[in-house]
Amino acid sequence: MAGRICVVTDSTADLPVELAQEYGITVVPIYVRFGEHVYRDRIDLTPGQFYRQLTSSATVPSTSQPSPEDFSKTYSELAAGSGGIVSIHLSSNISGTYNSALLAKHLLPPKFPVEVIDSRFNSAGLALAVLTAARSAKEGKNLHAITADVSKTLSGIKMFGMFSTVKYLARSGRVNKAIAIAGSILNVKPLLTFRDGEVVRAGFVRTVPQGINRIFKFVESRQPVSELMIVHSEIPEQADRLKQLASAYVDPHKIIVSELGAALGVHGGPGVLLVAAH
Repeated sequence: MAGRICVVTDSTADLPVELAQEYGITVVPIYVRFGEHVYRDRIDLTPGQFYRQLTSSATVPSTSQPSPEDFSKTYSELAAGSGGIVSIHLSSNISGTYNSALLAKHLLPPKFPVEVIDSRFNSAGLALAVLTAARSAKEGKNLHAITADVSKTLSGIKMFGMFSTVKYLARSGRVNKAIAIAGSILNVKPLLTFRDGEVVRAGFVRTVPQGINRIFKFVESRQPVSELMIVHSEIPEQADRLKQLASAYVDPHKIIVSELGAALGVHGGPGVLLVAAH
């Protein structure tokens, strides 16, 4: 009898460790580079350690995708005793991680079932799709049924959030420095969303409380919400405040709070607050 379907993702999903462990989700780390030093995201470098180094170092960090070999090794280890693998990753529009996973799939024996899915999201949006797959796998569903459940979840996910500063967007080259300087002078904070698999700007606010209110209004407008994930970088109080507000519309037991990792953190820095809802 075939074993349970295994679920794989990458560390850009920003899944809390305890949730990944609870559902048996395998998380393949991306790589974070500070100069000559390379770390495995969330293994060699926690989010807290990453932000401390980001804010104290003059070196601009970068991130890189897992290699096909990283995925091939993971898939081979999981293949023994499993009935197949569903591997869900951040948007192919912003990373080559999905393509690395696809290449690894072709290194496995042709009859072993592996489904590689481009979530078209990252962070919280990706995490909600991964959790759908893990719950379906736990129920004993087959690969086809799990893939269908993930597709349905992905079609209903929306993301919205705020960067508290444009400094790190400028450092990473994601915005023009003149715009960054103007943003700093005006003290505006970019709002962001996902469109066509890419992070896009959705306006500005002047204060963090205004940003929290805009994110809450987004949650309010998405009703009914079956599950909500809040992700933050070094601002747990604001994340808790948002959870309290959102609890007026969403069952608190269906709200997950997690820390933003390096993948989006290199561009947002400390002070990012975002949600994904479905």
